[in-house]
Amino acid sequence: MALDGIRMPDGCYADGTWELKMHVTDLHRDVSLRVTGEIHIGGVMLKLVEKLDIRHPEELSLLRKPRDPKKKKKKLEETEEEPLELEGPLVTPGSGSEIIYIGPVKGSIYSSPGLYSKTMTPTYDSRDGSPLSPTSAWFGDSPLSEGNPSILAVSQPISSPDILVKLYKPQSFLDKAKINQGWLDSSRSLMEQDVKENEVLLLRFKYHSFFDLNPKYDAIRINQLYEQAKWAILLEDIECTEEEMMMFAALQYHINKLSIMSSDNHMNNSEKDVDEVDAALSDLEITLEGGKTSNTLGDITSIPELADYVKVFKPKKLTLKGYKQYWCTFKDITISCFKSREEAHGTPAHQMNLRGCEVTPDVNISGQKFNIKLLIPVADGMNEIWLRCDTEKQYAHWMAACRLASKGKTMADSSYNLEVQNILSFLKMQHMNPDPQIIAEPINADINSECLVSPRYLKKYKNKQISARILEAHQNVAQMSLIEAKMRFIQAWQSLPEFGITHFLAKFQGGKREELIGITYNRLIRMDASTGDAIKTWRFSNMKQWNVNWEIKMVTVEFADEPSLAFICAEVDCKVVHEFIGGYIFLSTRAKDQNESLDEEMFYKLTSGWV
Repeated sequence: MALDGIRMPDGCYADGTWELKMHVTDLHRDVSLRVTGEIHIGGVMLKLVEKLDIRHPEELSLLRKPRDPKKKKKKLEETEEEPLELEGPLVTPGSGSEIIYIGPVKGSIYSSPGLYSKTMTPTYDSRDGSPLSPTSAWFGDSPLSEGNPSILAVSQPISSPDILVKLYKPQSFLDKAKINQGWLDSSRSLMEQDVKENEVLLLRFKYHSFFDLNPKYDAIRINQLYEQAKWAILLEDIECTEEEMMMFAALQYHINKLSIMSSDNHMNNSEKDVDEVDAALSDLEITLEGGKTSNTLGDITSIPELADYVKVFKPKKLTLKGYKQYWCTFKDITISCFKSREEAHGTPAHQMNLRGCEVTPDVNISGQKFNIKLLIPVADGMNEIWLRCDTEKQYAHWMAACRLASKGKTMADSSYNLEVQNILSFLKMQHMNPDPQIIAEPINADINSECLVSPRYLKKYKNKQISARILEAHQNVAQMSLIEAKMRFIQAWQSLPEFGITHFLAKFQGGKREELIGITYNRLIRMDASTGDAIKTWRFSNMKQWNVNWEIKMVTVEFADEPSLAFICAEVDCKVVHEFIGGYIFLSTRAKDQNESLDEEMFYKLTSGWV
């Protein structure tokens, strides 16, 4: 979503408040919010996104569109830079502070004082996750109570490839960092941040930590996540392989088909769909990194181990040596490599503790390549190690174990088996040899393939070739329900190596040039600005505290058992970086045994910087 143009209204009430008017185009309804000049972005979000019926709005915020220095506006605005065209719906505050929503990405819900009590739990429709009527219990006389919020759960297919062509595509990690400069300060008002009339603001999932994503209650939230993921893939904001692109295209095609089916047919089957998805994906939030999960049962049993022949490669400069086969054992969070199985009771040739490491997949299904790239923290940086597996099954088990070990968890954790199954499912969707019993659509079917893949593939292949590959991949997902297909799309998006990394330009203490600081849900990453390669990683779980010197824009982070990290934010307000760190720390405290009310005081204490 986006805000497009803000203007102060002419009249105020006696208490100093005024009405901020909105028009929700998807619902064809006007909505008003009573605000003051002192209300900050977070307060506006609280009032705005409850009205769109999405849970856990603490994961969202507003993003300012970056300026394009290559384009200049004409006439009176000739000296101003033109904003870049980014994807998604627009929230447009125009004449009379009107906010207009257009496009595919839909809103979110916050439990906010003045709208309804924090202790009041809304009742949801089990079929599609929308609130049950009447909504007047929440919205009072708001026109939203007369609308149909469930329409926000419907994805709109891209109508023309021209839409993709004109939208901005980041060409480098520096371009991505430039976009992230635009996140607004949640503790300050629009006016304080100099948001001007007709300026565009985008409503986005800011924090890539999606808690308790449940098909029964989150139809609108899931759809917004799906749309954000879809545009990230199509505009190459996140890298994926060619096989993965065709899998994403097949899922998108399937979702488009089901979305345009008659509403009656969808409603008749939606309850069955949700039950099936709930059974298949009941614990999906574990892999969605949404919060704490219980591993009590795992802790009281013996810890599983892996032992197998695995090829290992340690890249070194000026060497052409390749992979060497070892008998490898994976115990707790450590991999030990022996020259043979018979020597497994002796001293290992190599041993690797994976706590805090970076784990990256390097897979090509058609080429039968199943590699795991490990960047293991050492005193002076990161050691690079590659593991090569022989089969999908072996790869799934070792990759799942590596991912858990990087977080300090063992294979006794309750999420291990589910992680293995999700990896296997992700690989299966990329296969190009589907079950022949599934009836394929005609190969000459018009599927509008140029709207399903990123533009670079249109230059590499003809439309007929792309369509054939999409239809072939579609047979792997053709039996999925609409909500399951969206969930699988989100899950696949989260499996990509670059998922969830927010980049900022920074100069590290002791460094001679500007580099990147990457922030994710559980760690900070020092990265090469040209290649995006990780140089050093610091886990939040090992962090004692962080401080900000607002005058020189320096962020200092102290850790329990390693030297402090200090960097100066370049071309971005250090408050933005501070808010990301504090926001992720706050989100990590969420647990399913808590009630759904948001601890606003703690959230703003961790993110505001001066409370």
